[in-house]
Amino acid sequence: MVRSDARENRERILAAARAAFLDDGSTSMNQVAQRAGVGAGTLYRNFPTREALVFAVYQDEVERILDAVPELLAELPPLEALRQWTTGLVDAMRRKHGLGDALGPATRQAITEQTYEPVIGAITTLLEAGQRDGTIRADADAGDFLALTAALWRASDERSPRMLALILDGLRPESGA
Repeated sequence: MVRSDARENRERILAAARAAFLDDGSTSMNQVAQRAGVGAGTLYRNFPTREALVFAVYQDEVERILDAVPELLAELPPLEALRQWTTGLVDAMRRKHGLGDALGPATRQAITEQTYEPVIGAITTLLEAGQRDGTIRADADAGDFLALTAALWRASDERSPRMLALILDGLRPESGA
Protein backbone atom coordinates (compact mmCIF):
# COMPACT_ATOMS: atom_id res chain seq x y z
CA MET A 1 0.00 0.00 0.00
CA VAL A 2 1.34 3.42 -0.97
CA ARG A 3 1.58 5.94 1.85
CA SER A 4 -0.67 8.96 1.44
CA ASP A 5 2.26 11.40 1.47
CA ALA A 6 4.02 9.38 -1.24
CA ARG A 7 0.82 9.33 -3.31
CA GLU A 8 0.42 13.10 -2.82
CA ASN A 9 4.03 13.69 -3.89
CA ARG A 10 3.49 11.61 -7.02
CA GLU A 11 0.31 13.55 -7.87
CA ARG A 12 2.06 16.90 -7.28
CA ILE A 13 4.94 15.81 -9.50
CA LEU A 14 2.55 14.75 -12.27
CA ALA A 15 0.58 18.01 -12.04
CA ALA A 16 3.78 20.09 -12.05
CA ALA A 17 5.23 18.11 -14.96
CA ARG A 18 2.01 18.41 -16.98
CA ALA A 19 1.98 22.18 -16.53
CA ALA A 20 5.73 22.54 -17.09
CA PHE A 21 5.75 20.46 -20.26
CA LEU A 22 2.85 22.49 -21.64
CA ASP A 23 4.81 25.68 -20.99
CA ASP A 24 8.12 24.33 -22.27
CA GLY A 25 8.64 20.82 -23.61
CA SER A 26 12.34 20.98 -22.70
CA THR A 27 11.73 21.50 -18.98
CA SER A 28 14.36 19.69 -16.91
CA MET A 29 13.70 17.16 -14.19
CA ASN A 30 15.12 19.59 -11.61
CA GLN A 31 12.71 22.30 -12.79
CA VAL A 32 9.82 19.85 -12.40
CA ALA A 33 10.96 18.95 -8.87
CA GLN A 34 11.17 22.64 -7.93
CA ARG A 35 7.76 23.34 -9.41
CA ALA A 36 6.28 20.38 -7.51
CA GLY A 37 7.93 21.42 -4.26
CA VAL A 38 9.78 18.12 -3.83
CA GLY A 39 13.43 17.18 -3.69
CA ALA A 40 15.24 15.62 -6.62
CA GLY A 41 15.44 12.32 -4.71
CA THR A 42 11.66 12.17 -4.40
CA LEU A 43 11.25 12.92 -8.09
CA TYR A 44 13.76 10.27 -9.18
CA ARG A 45 12.31 7.66 -6.78
CA ASN A 46 8.98 8.08 -8.54
CA PHE A 47 10.31 8.65 -12.05
CA PRO A 48 13.87 7.42 -12.62
CA THR A 49 14.12 9.05 -16.06
CA ARG A 50 12.61 12.01 -17.88
CA GLU A 51 11.07 9.56 -20.33
CA ALA A 52 9.36 7.71 -17.45
CA LEU A 53 7.94 11.02 -16.23
CA VAL A 54 6.68 12.05 -19.67
CA PHE A 55 5.15 8.59 -20.12
CA ALA A 56 3.38 8.85 -16.74
CA VAL A 57 2.04 12.33 -17.58
CA TYR A 58 0.60 10.99 -20.82
CA GLN A 59 -0.87 7.90 -19.13
CA ASP A 60 -2.50 10.13 -16.52
CA GLU A 61 -3.97 12.29 -19.27
CA VAL A 62 -5.41 9.25 -21.04
CA GLU A 63 -6.99 8.02 -17.79
CA ARG A 64 -8.63 11.42 -17.30
CA ILE A 65 -10.03 11.31 -20.84
CA LEU A 66 -11.34 7.77 -20.41
CA ASP A 67 -12.88 8.60 -17.03
CA ALA A 68 -14.83 11.49 -18.61
CA VAL A 69 -17.05 9.22 -20.73
CA PRO A 70 -19.66 8.24 -18.09
CA GLU A 71 -19.93 11.81 -16.82
CA LEU A 72 -20.39 13.23 -20.32
CA LEU A 73 -23.05 10.64 -21.16
CA ALA A 74 -24.87 11.43 -17.93
CA GLU A 75 -24.97 15.14 -18.76
CA LEU A 76 -25.27 15.32 -22.55
CA PRO A 77 -26.94 13.60 -25.50
CA PRO A 78 -24.57 10.97 -26.95
CA LEU A 79 -23.59 12.90 -30.08
CA GLU A 80 -22.71 16.02 -28.06
CA ALA A 81 -20.89 13.86 -25.48
CA LEU A 82 -18.89 12.35 -28.35
CA ARG A 83 -18.08 15.86 -29.68
CA GLN A 84 -16.82 17.09 -26.32
CA TRP A 85 -14.94 13.88 -25.58
CA THR A 86 -13.26 13.92 -28.99
CA THR A 87 -12.20 17.53 -28.50
CA GLY A 88 -10.48 16.46 -25.26
CA LEU A 89 -8.86 13.52 -27.03
CA VAL A 90 -7.56 15.76 -29.81
CA ASP A 91 -6.10 18.16 -27.25
CA ALA A 92 -4.33 15.22 -25.57
CA MET A 93 -3.03 13.99 -28.93
CA ARG A 94 -1.58 17.43 -29.58
CA ARG A 95 0.12 17.42 -26.18
CA LYS A 96 1.46 13.90 -26.78
CA HIS A 97 2.86 15.05 -30.11
CA GLY A 98 4.52 17.99 -28.38
CA LEU A 99 6.14 15.63 -25.88
CA GLY A 100 7.20 13.21 -28.59
CA ASP A 101 10.76 14.49 -28.68
CA ALA A 102 11.20 13.42 -25.06
CA LEU A 103 10.12 9.86 -25.83
CA GLY A 104 12.14 7.19 -27.54
CA PRO A 105 10.57 4.97 -30.20
CA ALA A 106 10.02 2.09 -27.76
CA THR A 107 8.14 4.33 -25.32
CA ARG A 108 6.02 5.83 -28.11
CA GLN A 109 5.11 2.29 -29.17
CA ALA A 110 4.30 1.31 -25.57
CA ILE A 111 1.98 4.32 -25.24
CA THR A 112 0.18 3.34 -28.42
CA GLU A 113 -0.17 -0.29 -27.32
CA GLN A 114 -1.39 0.60 -23.81
CA THR A 115 -3.87 3.25 -24.85
CA TYR A 116 -5.37 1.96 -28.10
CA GLU A 117 -7.83 -0.60 -26.69
CA PRO A 118 -9.06 1.60 -23.81
CA VAL A 119 -9.62 4.50 -26.24
CA ILE A 120 -11.47 2.20 -28.65
CA GLY A 121 -13.57 1.02 -25.70
CA ALA A 122 -14.46 4.60 -24.75
CA ILE A 123 -15.42 5.44 -28.34
CA THR A 124 -17.49 2.25 -28.54
CA THR A 125 -19.36 3.25 -25.36
CA LEU A 126 -20.15 6.67 -26.83
CA LEU A 127 -21.18 5.27 -30.22
CA GLU A 128 -23.39 2.60 -28.68
CA ALA A 129 -25.18 5.20 -26.56
CA GLY A 130 -25.99 7.12 -29.74
CA GLN A 131 -27.02 3.95 -31.55
CA ARG A 132 -29.43 3.14 -28.73
CA ASP A 133 -31.10 6.56 -28.91
CA GLY A 134 -31.08 6.58 -32.72
CA THR A 135 -28.73 9.56 -33.19
CA ILE A 136 -25.76 7.53 -34.45
CA ARG A 137 -25.92 5.13 -37.36
CA ALA A 138 -25.80 1.42 -36.61
CA ASP A 139 -22.69 0.71 -38.67
CA ALA A 140 -20.48 3.31 -36.95
CA ASP A 141 -17.16 1.74 -36.00
CA ALA A 142 -14.87 2.92 -33.20
CA GLY A 143 -11.69 2.12 -35.14
CA ASP A 144 -12.90 4.08 -38.16
CA PHE A 145 -13.86 7.00 -35.94
CA LEU A 146 -10.44 7.04 -34.26
CA ALA A 147 -8.67 6.90 -37.62
CA LEU A 148 -10.71 9.87 -38.88
CA THR A 149 -10.16 11.92 -35.74
CA ALA A 150 -6.40 11.32 -35.89
CA ALA A 151 -6.30 13.99 -38.59
CA LEU A 152 -7.84 16.56 -36.24
CA TRP A 153 -4.77 17.07 -34.06
CA ARG A 154 -2.76 18.04 -37.12
CA ALA A 155 -5.37 20.60 -38.18
CA SER A 156 -5.35 24.19 -36.97
CA ASP A 157 -7.43 25.20 -33.96
CA GLU A 158 -9.74 27.02 -36.37
CA ARG A 159 -10.16 24.11 -38.76
CA SER A 160 -10.41 21.23 -36.29
CA PRO A 161 -13.97 21.95 -35.03
CA ARG A 162 -15.30 22.18 -38.60
CA MET A 163 -13.63 18.90 -39.48
CA LEU A 164 -15.06 17.25 -36.36
CA ALA A 165 -18.53 18.53 -37.30
CA LEU A 166 -18.19 16.83 -40.69
CA ILE A 167 -17.13 13.57 -39.06
CA LEU A 168 -20.02 13.72 -36.59
CA ASP A 169 -22.50 14.56 -39.35
CA GLY A 170 -21.35 11.40 -41.10
CA LEU A 171 -22.35 9.39 -38.02
CA ARG A 172 -25.99 10.44 -38.20
CA PRO A 173 -28.42 7.86 -39.56
CA GLU A 174 -29.63 8.54 -43.06
CA SER A 175 -33.04 10.14 -43.06
CA GLY A 176 -35.75 8.72 -45.26
CA ALA A 177 -33.81 5.54 -45.95
